[in-house]
Amino acid sequence: MSSLFDRHKAVIPDWVALYYKDPLEITHGEGRHVWDADGRRYLDFFGGILTTMTAHALPEVTKAVAEQAGRIIHSSTLYLNRPMVELAERIAGLSGIPDARVFFTTSGTEANDTALLLATVYRRSNQILAMRNSYHGRSFSTVGITGNRAWSPTSLSPLQTLYVHGAVRGRGPYADLSDERFIEACVADLEDLLGHTRDVAALIAEPVQGVGGFTAPPDGLYAAFRRVLDRHGILWISDEVQTGWGRTGEHFWGWQAHDQAGPPDILTFAKGIGNGMSIGGVVARADVMNCVDANSISTFGGSPVTMAAGLANLSYLLEHDLQGNARRVGGLLIERIRAACAGVDAVREVRGRGLMIGIELTEPGSDRANPDAAATVLEAAREHGLLIGKGGGHNTSTLRIAPPLSLTVAEAEEGAALLEAALREL
Repeated sequence: MSSLFDRHKAVIPDWVALYYKDPLEITHGEGRHVWDADGRRYLDFFGGILTTMTAHALPEVTKAVAEQAGRIIHSSTLYLNRPMVELAERIAGLSGIPDARVFFTTSGTEANDTALLLATVYRRSNQILAMRNSYHGRSFSTVGITGNRAWSPTSLSPLQTLYVHGAVRGRGPYADLSDERFIEACVADLEDLLGHTRDVAALIAEPVQGVGGFTAPPDGLYAAFRRVLDRHGILWISDEVQTGWGRTGEHFWGWQAHDQAGPPDILTFAKGIGNGMSIGGVVARADVMNCVDANSISTFGGSPVTMAAGLANLSYLLEHDLQGNARRVGGLLIERIRAACAGVDAVREVRGRGLMIGIELTEPGSDRANPDAAATVLEAAREHGLLIGKGGGHNTSTLRIAPPLSLTVAEAEEGAALLEAALREL
């Protein structure tokens, strides 16, 4: 019988990426650990791309899913749906957006796609501002606004996209400036850009770039941008697919590090809220959300089962103060990782907030990306029993570390030690 990998290659597209030279089949998980088909246990520091937010096999979530599945699995948005309304009420209240409305999707890609639809209809414009090094999904419209060549396979798009500088603090023409001067330079760049274009619908930005390698601007940059946008009537979309729900530790939403000019007009979310179930969504103030003048539904967005999972997961997150845990344990973890990276010539920078940490690797003594080193450490970490991710706009040379938010101090210490052992293999 052929291996599962052989069967995968025979029926799955070549462009569906797999980690590891010998790809891993994960069969089950518990807490912050998963097991492969050979029965080997791993400490999971990537959580299915930041999606298993609280814990694997969290009893509260599995119980909610099973109970709801025993009642009804599906109905669509054409019928009243109590779990959907209840979760929407909670998210609207947490969003910080006044008079908020919530629309559920099945993924972050679809959420961002919906946000682009709302913005272009509201503003009667197909022009979008996006950040360099960004990633917003894999649909036709979202790859068209993705500022990361590795994840944007076509230049064809229904949108005209212009890219703004500022999301990457440590690279580019303003890297050597102070935070204050960096923000001033980026705002001047935005002002100049707006002088060369017609009406713009929206700026979409990740407060901390995910696929881009956990890069972030100084706090307050998007508030400064917002003041410029407001003068032009341009909407601000905060892509919180990876930063939402307290992962950064300091804030519940990433945009709150840039809140001096108020909340975003539109907020998108996904990943962690479902703890592995397919939930995405958009929050917007009522006049923006209600601007669509045609009928629309979602067949699978707002499914009773996924909504039950989201409600249980959100309740667990809030009741156990996992945002606070991300802040405390994440602070310990990043210090341990910085210590592990000390003296490793290939490490250019360790950066991050809460349980969202990146290690950028370059060729020693230079700023040239080192994807081979990133691949080596990824493989070595697995051999030592640790699963991590990778990304980065400069040729995928950043290691991404994002454990479930219930990570314990002991597990943080263990993971840092395993990572140090993997880094030594460079």
